[in-house]
Amino acid sequence: MEEFTVRTTAQLPTLLKAFRKTAKLTQADVAMRLGVTQQTVSAMERNAESVSAERLMKLMGILGVDLVLRARPAASPSPDTGRELLTLDSW
Repeated sequence: MEEFTVRTTAQLPTLLKAFRKTAKLTQADVAMRLGVTQQTVSAMERNAESVSAERLMKLMGILGVDLVLRARPAASPSPDTGRELLTLDSW
């Protein structure tokens, strides 16, 4: 299981698109499962920081991706925030 550490919301669009393609799903496929339009999925992939947590969790479920939160060792704070890491694991 490959892990991808996400430290900023700017990293999410590329990862979400890659996970969708790995799952061999089109934006239209994902849209149908989410109950939204293909344009909404496209906007989510371009601007993931504006996606609600609920919709992001549902999208990750469709893509077969888990959200894993783990505390970073005290000796290695984030250069910009010092908060926990967000790690996305693909199934």
